[in-house]
Amino acid sequence: MFTDLEGKVVIITGSTTGIGKACAQRFAKEKAKVVINYRSEKGNDLEELLQELRDLGGDAIGVQADVTKEEDVKRMVQETVKTFGTLDIFINNAGIENEVPSHELSLEDWNKVISTNLTGQFLGCREAIDYFLKHNIEGNIINMSSVHEIIPWPHFVHYAASKGGVKLMTQTLAMEYAPKKIRVNAIGPGAINTPINAEKFADPGKKADVEKLIPMGYIGEPEEIASVAVWLASKESKYVTGHTLVADGGMTLYPSFQAGRG
Repeated sequence: MFTDLEGKVVIITGSTTGIGKACAQRFAKEKAKVVINYRSEKGNDLEELLQELRDLGGDAIGVQADVTKEEDVKRMVQETVKTFGTLDIFINNAGIENEVPSHELSLEDWNKVISTNLTGQFLGCREAIDYFLKHNIEGNIINMSSVHEIIPWPHFVHYAASKGGVKLMTQTLAMEYAPKKIRVNAIGPGAINTPINAEKFADPGKKADVEKLIPMGYIGEPEEIASVAVWLASKESKYVTGHTLVADGGMTLYPSFQAGRG
C-alpha cells in the first residue's frame, strides 16, 4: 500500500510481541528491512519471527538491547547500519507498566517505568536524530505514547507521567529538527488486545467495563495501531510532525457524555 516504504530500514524497539510485533509484520508486508529489538535472549521464537517477516516480503534481523542503557541503544543503531547500510525510521515502542496506589509507589518502581518509557524513548530519538543529521537523511521517528498522555490514570501515576513526557518530548524534537526535514510523531493507543492486557480482557466483566469506555464499543487490535505506524512512516504523512495520532475508538472523547448524557 505504501510503496515508498519498500527497502526502508526501520528499528522497532520491544518488537517480539504485541503492538511492536504487529508493526514489524506490517512493515515487512511493505517490503521494509526490519530490525527486531528484544531485551533478553529469544531463541527459537525470535528465529521464527524473523523468518515470518522474510516470508511476508521484507528482510529482518534481531538485535538484543536494553533501551534504558545508552551503550545498548548506540550499539543497536550501529548493528543496524552495519547490516543494512543505513537507518530511515526509528519506532520507540518498548514500554512497561504496573499497578500501584501512588502513595505506595516505590522510587524503584517509579524509576523503572520512567527509565523504560521515557528515558528509553529519548535515547532512541537521540541516536536516530544524530545518525540522520550526520548522513543528511530526512528521517522519521515514531514514539509510542498512550491515551494516558491525555487521560489521568490512578494507580499508574508513573506510567501516565512517562507518557505525558513522551508527548512534549515528541513536540519539542519535532520543532527542533523540522528545518532538517526530520519528522517526529507519536501514536496514542487506547485499549488494545495485547499480551500485557490478556489476563484483564479474559475476564468478561473487566472486558465489558473497558468496552463501556470506548464509544466504538470494542477493544482494538495491534494491527490497527500498526496501520497508523506505516502511514506516519510513509510520504503520505509528509506534512505531519509533532503530532500524537490517537487511535482509541473514541476513548478520549468523554464517553460518559455519549447519547446526550451530562
